[in-house]
Amino acid sequence: MLMVEIPVDKLKDVFVLLLERVCSGEEVLRVNREAFWSIAADEAYEVYSEPGELTIGMLSESWSQLESMLADPDRAVGYGFVWLAEVLRAIGDEATS
Repeated sequence: MLMVEIPVDKLKDVFVLLLERVCSGEEVLRVNREAFWSIAADEAYEVYSEPGELTIGMLSESWSQLESMLADPDRAVGYGFVWLAEVLRAIGDEATS
């Protein structure tokens, strides 16, 4: 299995760059998307077999979880990256449509 190494400092730089480009001085990003298809993590990377059950995720729920972590940093968990990815995907899809 190939491992991808991502330098944390470069990841931060890319995130800041993209956020600055998308925001363009705005204080709030408006995303006209809510429900999305979600796939189980253990199936998401099995590209040679079709995924089983898809579930429906809600962008507002993902964002709510992230806000909860901001309000109480002790609630920060690794799954926060999944919620953040869902939010960032919606922002990216909105920005390119």
